[in-house]
Amino acid sequence: MSTDLVPNPTCRVVRAGAAFVGKQALTYTPAISAETVGARGIHMQIVTIPPKARAKAHKHEAHETAIHILSGESGMWYGEGLTEHLEAVAGDFLYIPADMPHLPYNPSETVPCVAVIARTDPNEQESVVLLPELDTLR
Repeated sequence: MSTDLVPNPTCRVVRAGAAFVGKQALTYTPAISAETVGARGIHMQIVTIPPKARAKAHKHEAHETAIHILSGESGMWYGEGLTEHLEAVAGDFLYIPADMPHLPYNPSETVPCVAVIARTDPNEQESVVLLPELDTLR
């Protein structure tokens, strides 16, 4: 997507946009992007993972991701073959390197996980590469 949508980027307050379900099968509420502010190297949004839900296995081609867990908890399988695992709770920060296969999920029976995501792809969904061959591993 072209940054021509916002011809003269400047400082501004952005209200979160309408929620959508991304390629990864999670609900995202976008805010900062190429489309909204003319960003050239960053995208920022909120993700909500319902109780017991999980994403599709995927990676972000050539883009790093930083996540801050606002509420709830998340687990994540990652690495080649999704053999590595981590857990993050409210207040934690998480870093995912570019091209790292991962599959986040919410282990809670009752509490959604809500997090802020920042990624070095201003168009966010364009760098998502689904990895269906890994979905059945976890």
